[in-house]
Amino acid sequence: MPTPELVKTHWWRVSLLVAAVAVIAAFAREAPFAAVFALLPLVLWCSLARSPRSGVVVGLVLLALLAWFVVPRELGLSGPWVPAKIEVYWLYTTLAAVVCAIGARRGAGRLTTLVVAGFVVTGGVLFSEWQAPPGNEGVSPWPAQLQTAENIDCGSGGCWRDITATGDHAPEVLREHLTARHFIPAPSVMSNAELLCRTTGLLVTHKACARLFTFTETSARVEWYVN
Repeated sequence: MPTPELVKTHWWRVSLLVAAVAVIAAFAREAPFAAVFALLPLVLWCSLARSPRSGVVVGLVLLALLAWFVVPRELGLSGPWVPAKIEVYWLYTTLAAVVCAIGARRGAGRLTTLVVAGFVVTGGVLFSEWQAPPGNEGVSPWPAQLQTAENIDCGSGGCWRDITATGDHAPEVLREHLTARHFIPAPSVMSNAELLCRTTGLLVTHKACARLFTFTETSARVEWYVN
């Protein structure tokens, strides 16, 4: 049983980690590994903080930083202010390490290890995703009123996913669906397809594009890929 002294000493640590896990649990559908990895700076800070006051202040800064790197992308937002998934591994951990160093004024070895681990994991993730089909990229789930069949294709330029959709006004429904998820019309080199793209990334741009092919009033196809 936790004693009153333990509760008084460590309440902020428990509260901080519970809040961070709550953010991860609610907004980690697209990139769960990245979100879980983002917990490491908070766990490390809990071991570095010298006092409850500095622990809470710096902990709240780290929690806000975590929310910024995870929540907007999961909400389907885009733009140069929305961090890309890959930036969680290296940019977030680097910024978090700087915040921890300023707050604790110690633990340089552990913080350096955190930053190095972030870059190593970044390299591993990039290698594992090389020539791999794209993930969700914010395009799904698809409108419930359409019947869809999903497929994965690969060619010399990489891999992409596509869905064939049927239903009333399928092309219009898909176009509105993509627009609602912040995909913006872009110039298309294919005369029989509309191109819509969405970008995220603070320092490294991540661009996901979707091609919309209209067959009939009730049939269409969407191909999406990472550019």
